[in-house]
Amino acid sequence: MPNSEIILIKISGEDKPGVTSAITEILGTYDATILDIGQADIHHTLSLGILFKVSNQSDSGNILKEVLFKCSELNVNVRFTPVSIERYDNWVAAQGKSRYIVTILGKVITAKQLAMVTKAVSEQNLNIDSIIRLTGRPSIEINEDNLTRSCVELSLRGTLIDKHILSSQFMQYSSDLGIDISFQKDDMFRRNRRLICFDMDSTLIKTEVIDELADRAGVGAEVRAITESAMRGEIDFSESFEKRVALLKGLDEKILAEIAHNLPIMEGADRLISILKKIGFKIAILSGGFSYFGNALKKRFDVDYVYANELEIIDGKLTGNYIGDIVDGKRKAELLRLIAQVEKIDLEQVIAVGDGANDLPMLNLAGLGIAFHAKPTVKANAQQSISTIGLDGILYFLGFRDIHIDN
Repeated sequence: MPNSEIILIKISGEDKPGVTSAITEILGTYDATILDIGQADIHHTLSLGILFKVSNQSDSGNILKEVLFKCSELNVNVRFTPVSIERYDNWVAAQGKSRYIVTILGKVITAKQLAMVTKAVSEQNLNIDSIIRLTGRPSIEINEDNLTRSCVELSLRGTLIDKHILSSQFMQYSSDLGIDISFQKDDMFRRNRRLICFDMDSTLIKTEVIDELADRAGVGAEVRAITESAMRGEIDFSESFEKRVALLKGLDEKILAEIAHNLPIMEGADRLISILKKIGFKIAILSGGFSYFGNALKKRFDVDYVYANELEIIDGKLTGNYIGDIVDGKRKAELLRLIAQVEKIDLEQVIAVGDGANDLPMLNLAGLGIAFHAKPTVKANAQQSISTIGLDGILYFLGFRDIHIDN
């Protein structure tokens, strides 16, 4: 390009219709080639950048003059920056570097939170290409409503120095600052997930059903202590399961029906599942709980697969035994893999969501594993976590924006 010239135009000012059209019309008159373009609007303030090449350097003066007059007419500011061929080639080469997405999610997002996250990113030699807001603009009024949420997405580029260090920093920030931070590679799978596998108790619903059954059977404290120990990974899940089920012997089946009818659905579950079903997701429940309640949720949410433990019921009473193999952590991972094979879905296209230690095998097998309102030990060993809002926070990890999913 010996006789060509590359110029960057930066325009800012009050956003109004026709600015981009007017500038590109001028460039078109001189057969300019658009090499890059980006535009953003923040509170009705326009920021527009156009990088273009003009083959005949003698045309550049006329282009700049016409653009300057047009910007004056439109009452917006303009700056011109010449770009050398070497600088442009270096920029093009940098586009081939790895790309990542950081999602920051919380009730609100403060300057301090954003400053700490972006500093950690820069220390890892990653450059921010863009920042977009995924949630709607918050009201200026302080709102303690549980539905309040804020989310921004950072698109990064560069050669990551140490993912372990960055993940550790983000985990600490999440704990200290009350936000969720997701770090994902920006590849073809991120926006092409096709299967989501949920744990049930304390994930898809707000309770541990076995604890409610135990309360009705008069052994609540004993069963609850075993449940907590199992969720923390302190005792073997299968052993704890057998002990807890045995304590339920003699409970009337009518109690199960009553509890199933009144299951407390986790915040955000309806919104998440309705959106995912609309775009063709397969939904699975892989639970260490009971199929009696999983099947109730299957009807409510039109779930495609339910795998859980079956209680033995004889003459309308629980026997204290179960039927079939126990669905423990290892079995959940096996089932996730099996469903993916049946649906002809790559494991990278699978999302797994759970809160307990027995969910870790499937969380770490899935392309996107999310520890949901989980214990610290579970969060520390999962790929991602959500603790600040409901299940619909997963939509933001997938790059969805409120403006698209709520209309």
